[in-house]
Amino acid sequence: MILSVQLGERSYDIVIERASLQKVGELLPLRRNVLIVTDEGVPAEYAKTVAAQCRNPVIVTVPQGEDSKSPAQWEALLKVMLDKGFTRKDCVVAVGGGVVGDLAGFVAASYMRGVDFYNIPTTTLSQIDSSIGGKVAVNLGGIKNIVGAFHQPKKVVIDPDVLATLPRRQVVNGLAEAVKMALTSDAELFALFEKEDPIAAIDTVIVRSLMIKKYVVEQDEREMGLRKILNFGHTIGHGIESEEGLHGYYHGECVALGMIPMCAPAVRERLIPVLQKLGLPVEYHFSLEKITEAMVHDKKSEGDTIAVTTVEEPGTFHLTKITYEELENRLKVYVGGKEA
Repeated sequence: MILSVQLGERSYDIVIERASLQKVGELLPLRRNVLIVTDEGVPAEYAKTVAAQCRNPVIVTVPQGEDSKSPAQWEALLKVMLDKGFTRKDCVVAVGGGVVGDLAGFVAASYMRGVDFYNIPTTTLSQIDSSIGGKVAVNLGGIKNIVGAFHQPKKVVIDPDVLATLPRRQVVNGLAEAVKMALTSDAELFALFEKEDPIAAIDTVIVRSLMIKKYVVEQDEREMGLRKILNFGHTIGHGIESEEGLHGYYHGECVALGMIPMCAPAVRERLIPVLQKLGLPVEYHFSLEKITEAMVHDKKSEGDTIAVTTVEEPGTFHLTKITYEELENRLKVYVGGKEA
């Protein structure tokens, strides 16, 4: 299947096809210098399979985890391109999850003011969400994605077969993003999570999630309005991740926790069983002060208020601004999983 993201001269296709990794040379123009960025958590044969289909590949494997989304790693990759004589006609290919995509995309956006970028996502989270939309970034000072750009890929190639190598926790980590999009935009998809096995229906989940994000990005490429709904659960989630992300919580798990306080009580009663069914966390003993401090630096912050998305019933959303005091009160609804 091919989905097309319509953004004028920045339009691109998303190819969703099993075994497509083996034919990326037919799908992407790789007869040039190609920087392939991957990480230690991705099976090495994936990057090697891509490299075998390039004229002049350079594979760089970065350490796994959020620490690789750093200015130092960004600079190191740019230095590789410079040393290898990359020009504006060459390209960067990400083979990995969200960290690799964000990092490689920002490198592509920065080198010679922008070179072609292709994304080959290998995790559930990146196939469902982060591989499209053009947000690329690194972290700075403990704040996620605070330095970055909008740099759309030229094409995205999604091979669901590669998900077979992921442990279940990584699979459901990505499914949290699909739950997020279902809650704001697709009541039928949320019902699938309630009634069916979403892992068995992963192809359907990927396509429906991408259709939501594709539509939102087409309407609001640079997050001036509608695209803010994609941040549902992320305001609190990024706050938790800034404190605990390097101590055992994955991004999707933090988003799952961040969604709970932003739902109406009736939605929360349906959401929590879905999260539990997937094996995502529904309670967290947090440091309210540290989370609030992280949220103050959020890109959606405007003075003493912050833009948030709330859900009153599945398939609908409400964009609003609330104070940090109001956000803290929502956080207090769930302390260790018990209503205050």
